[in-house]
Amino acid sequence: MRIGVCDDLQEARELIAEKIKQLCPTETVTCYSSGTALLDEATLPDVLFLDIRMPKPDGMATAKQLRERDRNLILIFVTAFPEYVFEAFDVGAFHYLVKPFSEDKFAEVLSSARRQYREKAACAVFLKEPLSIGTHGQHITVNPDDIVYAEVFNRKITIHTMDSDIEYYGKMKELAARVGDGFFRPHRAYLINFAYVRKYDSTTISLQRGEALIAQQNYAEFVKSYLKYNQRRRPRMSRSD
Repeated sequence: MRIGVCDDLQEARELIAEKIKQLCPTETVTCYSSGTALLDEATLPDVLFLDIRMPKPDGMATAKQLRERDRNLILIFVTAFPEYVFEAFDVGAFHYLVKPFSEDKFAEVLSSARRQYREKAACAVFLKEPLSIGTHGQHITVNPDDIVYAEVFNRKITIHTMDSDIEYYGKMKELAARVGDGFFRPHRAYLINFAYVRKYDSTTISLQRGEALIAQQNYAEFVKSYLKYNQRRRPRMSRSD
C-alpha cells in the first residue's frame, strides 16, 4: 500500500510521515510539497493525508482533480480549519483530522484507512464481469465502475462514462441487473451510479458528468439508498478528537 503526505510545510509533512512510519513500518510513504507536485505524479498513492491551506492549487482544488483520476483514493484531510469539513464531503473524503489531534486519534484514522484499503482490494476480486455491449456492428467492453449514468429513449439506451457515450438497443431493467449494487433507478428513464453523484434535490441529480431526473415517488427511496451507500464507503467524519 502506498501512503502519501501532501503539505507545503516541511515540518508538518515530515511529522505526519514519521507517525505513519512508526505505526506502519512496512508501508511505502511519499511526501509532496504542493498539490502540483502530487498531481504531476503518474501513480497516485492509495491513501493520502492532504493539507487544505496551501498555495494554489489548495487542498480542495487538488482533491477535486485527484477525484477525476481516481475515485478509490482514500483521502484524509489534515487541517487546523474545521470550517472546511462540509466541503470535504463533496470530494468524498474518508476522514477530516483537525489539528491539533491526539496520537490515538491519528492511529485510529490510519488503521481505519488501511482496513478500508484491504476491504476494497478484497472486493475487487468479486467485481462483476465487464459489460459487452453490441452497437453499430461491433462489441464494446464497459466496466460498470466507469458508468456515470445511463438513460433510455425509445428502447435505445445511452451509457455515459466520463469520456464517452455508448448507444445500443436494450432494456434498462436488464442493464440495472447486470451492474448490481452501487446503482439506482431514480426515474424509469435513468440509471445512476452513486459514486458519481455531486448533489441532488427533489427533482434532479447532478453527476460529475450530466444530470438525471428523479420521479417524485422515488425521491425518498433514493435518499435512503444514497445514505446507505455512503455509510458503506466511509465512516462518519468528526470535527474533534
